[in-house]
Amino acid sequence: MDYNLAALKLFCGQLKDARETSSPSAMTFRGILFQRAWLQGVLVSCGNNAGHFVLDDGTGVIDIFVMNAQHEWKIGMYVMVVGAFILRIGEAPMIKVFCFDSIFCCA
Repeated sequence: MDYNLAALKLFCGQLKDARETSSPSAMTFRGILFQRAWLQGVLVSCGNNAGHFVLDDGTGVIDIFVMNAQHEWKIGMYVMVVGAFILRIGEAPMIKVFCFDSIFCCA
């Protein structure tokens, strides 16, 4: 992970325009090189597997995976996540989360 690259503040809807680069871990969005994305939204699904969630920010949804999720996360929580943006072959893109925090719980 190159921490010299910015963690871009994006909307889920913008991530569909992200493109792979020649570097295996870097992406580009409108000419900006990045590895990590920063998103905010509401948890709309807590998956069957531990640490798997779906985040909705009003422009789209994205799968997120939180390693070592130590808190009880609930559907309806408004959260902020920062993590590696991962394009997956044959599956929806995912954010592998490094920073995950509840901003407001509406449930």
